[in-house]
Amino acid sequence: MFTPISADFFEAPTLELSRSLLGQILVHELPEGIVAGRIVETEAYMGAEDRAAHSFGNRRTKRTEVMFGKPGLVYTYQMHTHTLINVVSGPVDTPRAILIRAVEPVEGIDLMAELRGKHMPIKQWTSGPGKLTKAMGITMDYYGHHFTERPLYIAEGDPVHAVAAGPRVGIGNSQEAVHYPYRFWESDNPFVSKFR
Repeated sequence: MFTPISADFFEAPTLELSRSLLGQILVHELPEGIVAGRIVETEAYMGAEDRAAHSFGNRRTKRTEVMFGKPGLVYTYQMHTHTLINVVSGPVDTPRAILIRAVEPVEGIDLMAELRGKHMPIKQWTSGPGKLTKAMGITMDYYGHHFTERPLYIAEGDPVHAVAAGPRVGIGNSQEAVHYPYRFWESDNPFVSKFR
């Protein structure tokens, strides 16, 4: 039903790729079945020159190492108890990445309900970067995986026509980077985490 997108999709400049990811399908083939969500919100992190990026100043650590690799690699990291998932972008040795902030469930609804808790409204399952990884069974194990390879991959979806942009969320200590309009979302989609 879903086919991984080709590797050249990820070759675009980071801000362009961040917009192009909207409407594509994030797919995870679990032993219990397939879960998939249409990407509706992303945030770009521009590497060495971006104070909000983990790789600001070309910071190279065990955590950020994958960001120096080829575009399309998976960068997972943990924040509190949540796993967050990013798409590595930009040329090799240019440590940029795009956070997938929200998806709209399209496949495996029953399985997502089990993973997130059936008591919770569907709009809350995937409307945030830590929520969507729980709903889709995505763990830190995918660090360094490539988004063209099963069982976790991005498949081609439908283009998004109404895109909004604004400042990123939760980066209050990053000086001027707080104001960069590097968050992109599908206008009026109820699964977007924040609308301002």
